Amino acid sequence: MIPYLSVVIPIYNEESNIEPLWTRVSTVLYEHFPTLERGWEVIFTDDGSRDRSLERLLAIARSEPRVTVVEFNRNYGQQKALLGGLALAQGEVIVTLDADLQNPPEEIPKLVAKLEEGFDVVAGWRQGRMRNDSLLRTLPSKLVNALTRWVTGDKLHDFGCMQRAYRREVVDAVLQCRERSSFIPALANTFAKRIAEVPVAHAERVAGASKYGFRSLLRIQFDLLTGFSLLPLQMLSLLGGVVSILGIGFGAYLMVDRVLHPDHPMEGLAVLFAILFVLVGAQFLAFGLLGEYIGRIYQEVRDRPRYVVKRIHKHS
Repeated sequence: MIPYLSVVIPIYNEESNIEPLWTRVSTVLYEHFPTLERGWEVIFTDDGSRDRSLERLLAIARSEPRVTVVEFNRNYGQQKALLGGLALAQGEVIVTLDADLQNPPEEIPKLVAKLEEGFDVVAGWRQGRMRNDSLLRTLPSKLVNALTRWVTGDKLHDFGCMQRAYRREVVDAVLQCRERSSFIPALANTFAKRIAEVPVAHAERVAGASKYGFRSLLRIQFDLLTGFSLLPLQMLSLLGGVVSILGIGFGAYLMVDRVLHPDHPMEGLAVLFAILFVLVGAQFLAFGLLGEYIGRIYQEVRDRPRYVVKRIHKHS
């Protein structure tokens, strides 16, 4: 029977969290979705873990037939792991969350209830992050959220929270997209008519290490900038126009000054060098952004698979 709810959880080196995670997730599902009409399934994607995560996931799958474990042949990253789980999800409602227990599974019914009010996507908004996360994590997150709102036009507070609920139609639309790099929360929003945001609890990580560092945040930001908007290219065109006008004006000023004051010695060499450095810096910025777009095009035309599933583990 097709389940009503699918819970998709990517896993990467989380052996210490898997058993308490499953205990809490299963308790919530058994309590809130016990009937056949509101049946459920859980899909774990093992993203090439190098610890005993896969072994512990398989033990759970052997004891519960509603659990599926997707085994990747290596590590591809959180977004690919989410896609691997979404590709197998059958539910009318799909909930995603991280495995580190900073997303409390007890918030799942709240997300589902909000979605049932008629929304297409319900995003979690983590509360209390300043108490549980360091400034080195919260400050970059605030900057990323602000830039994401600017790029996508979605007025959400927390794009980094993976605890979200989606309707089946939105997930199907996401799975039809074939780009190599994408940020699923932002991509899903492009196919949603009604989007809601609900406050969810945010707990301190008690085991394992965070997989999201500054490099990962930077990679996501490039994906957002180049994958969801032409704004960087448009800004480069605007910058080029402004710099050209300023350059023409400055050149005209120097010519007039030489005509009116031919005996003046050459002055302002430092200013000229400063302007030159600014222009060279702007050129390198433009080359970097153009290179990002060209690199993405190169990845797309190669048409390599986004991930490789080694095996799907499910016991009936």
